[in-house]
Amino acid sequence: MPWPSCSSVTLTAFNGPTDRALGRGIPVLSYNADAPNKRLAYIGQDLYLSGYNMGQRIVDLVGSGDVALFIATPGQLNIQPRIDGAIAAIKKFGKGKIKTTTTATGPLLPDELAKIEAYYLGHKNLKGMFAVDYGSTQGIGQVMQKYGLAKKGVKAGGYDLGPPVLKAVQAGHLDFTIDQQPYLQGWIPLLQFFFYKYSSGLVAPSDTNTGILFVTKSNVKPYLTTKTRYEGSSSKQKYPVTQKG
Repeated sequence: MPWPSCSSVTLTAFNGPTDRALGRGIPVLSYNADAPNKRLAYIGQDLYLSGYNMGQRIVDLVGSGDVALFIATPGQLNIQPRIDGAIAAIKKFGKGKIKTTTTATGPLLPDELAKIEAYYLGHKNLKGMFAVDYGSTQGIGQVMQKYGLAKKGVKAGGYDLGPPVLKAVQAGHLDFTIDQQPYLQGWIPLLQFFFYKYSSGLVAPSDTNTGILFVTKSNVKPYLTTKTRYEGSSSKQKYPVTQKG
């Protein structure tokens, strides 16, 4: 029987199924996003802390002025804690010198790009644009490139490792993107299920923070040149894992 792991992106949607599974002796883990239910463990970033670290970096990059924050779907538990953390850090370390606005961009890439571009065109005095989800990050990179904003001193960044985002970092349109170790978020639950089953439950699943790594122009190259299933852009399983450059 396959055992479930789920991304608990809402406070209540997965609580009933989790309770029913556990009641039948089926272990349940959450990954990428967590909710206050009876799952055995959570594997993923500390999302609030991740956003808090991002907020500190925003303060270091921008210093003062107006900053736009973008979020695809407010309230969704895999991204809302990030923006909450970012805002808290900006308030604490920005010392009132940075004013933030938050814009919901929606779940579809074309809509995200359109809303980010429209926001920029209405607020050309912006000092920075930052996102807490992949689609909005890609959209920021595209707007930064289209209007040459990096050369104008605008700072930008966000999350995740899709090729358009990594290329935007390499080209200098984005100052950073955040690696949340997506492969580990998928693989570690499988390992924990295996040991739970193999030990008849004695090796219990444990919360695992997959961490935060800022990918910048100085360290982005291996992400673009490594071709494996684990990082990079290949679906093929190759051994041994090697890097170029």
